[in-house]
Amino acid sequence: MLLYIMRHGETDYNVAGRLQGWLEEPLNEKGRELARVTGAGLRDVHFELCITSPLARAYETAKIVLRSSQNEAATLITDDRLKEISFGAWEGLCCTKANFELPCDHFEEFFTAPFDMEPFPGGENVKMVCERTAEFYRELIQKEEWADKTILISTHGCAMRALLNQVYEDKNNFWHTHVPFNCAVNIVEVKNGIATLLEEDKIYYDDALCIERYK
Repeated sequence: MLLYIMRHGETDYNVAGRLQGWLEEPLNEKGRELARVTGAGLRDVHFELCITSPLARAYETAKIVLRSSQNEAATLITDDRLKEISFGAWEGLCCTKANFELPCDHFEEFFTAPFDMEPFPGGENVKMVCERTAEFYRELIQKEEWADKTILISTHGCAMRALLNQVYEDKNNFWHTHVPFNCAVNIVEVKNGIATLLEEDKIYYDDALCIERYK
């Protein structure tokens, strides 16, 4: 089994530094272009299956990448366990230093000590996202009928890191230095239940377009 695990393209909420979580925010035009370029970069890959978060930004990214990589015939399904972390009552609020709106004086722990955080008000914490993505991952790699498939997985920044936590050697190193860039792709090979990370946070567009908004 070969997994291409991808974060969605850019949205206006990304640009503004707003927490999106489970809010429905579409890709902006740059986000669609990043997805098109990423798809073109994956044109030599034959995807037989695509599993995506049902949230619009991930679903649209998956559709664009499949079309641009000439894989429109791939089976496309959604799975709620691939949704982004829920920020609960804080969704839609700005979280960057320049425009901070959260009623919280320790939000930086989300990045510096993610496993120690309590759930966001009315939402989730990192441990909870790790649990649901781990369930998804275990179920996925146990499907014998998919053992020889190449699968595209379209998800979100925190959810991607939570899913990859099943693969990372150091489980405590959650963020791997930063939130994955939009349309970053991680390639994982699974043989006999053993996963190998072949490519980490690979991008298929100009490095100059990579923007690290969250620190």
